Amino acid sequence: MTIKVYYPIVIFILLIQISCGNSAKTESNTMKTVEKVDLERYMGTWYEIARFTHSFEKGLVGVSATYSLKKNGKVEVLNQGFKDSLTGKLKKAKGFAKIPDPNIPGRLMVYFFWPFGGEYLILDLDDNYQYVLVGSSSKDYLWILCRTKTMDDLIYNNLVKKAELLGFDTSRLERVPQ
Repeated sequence: MTIKVYYPIVIFILLIQISCGNSAKTESNTMKTVEKVDLERYMGTWYEIARFTHSFEKGLVGVSATYSLKKNGKVEVLNQGFKDSLTGKLKKAKGFAKIPDPNIPGRLMVYFFWPFGGEYLILDLDDNYQYVLVGSSSKDYLWILCRTKTMDDLIYNNLVKKAELLGFDTSRLERVPQ
């Protein structure tokens, strides 16, 4: 089986970063993120339960993000999903993340095309690191992730309500087949 890097993901992330520019940096300082993140506990595979769909993920199902802590303190990021069906072609994108300000551990920058980075704001995180709500200060990006391929409806609905309270248009959320 041949695995190819999904370059449109990288190109789209680059465009996001350029378009967000300084306004995202200013707004992210005011958007409340979680106060504590144990990076070692955060590492591993997370399954995409729901998302705001963008061109870099259009048609992808069975999407997961796997994080690995590197010796230099950065986080290796591997995003992957299948095109159009769970038996479709596997698409991958590799990058890295870092916490630019240790005083704000819930705000990370993710890089798929150095030196351009995109925000990764941890807006809600389960105490047991089983689910997470991730977004951006522009409110154009939102993901609900879980350690398992399915999520309890009560937890899902609570995360959607949290996103609404933060100003996200949750009508844009799409469930992701796993």
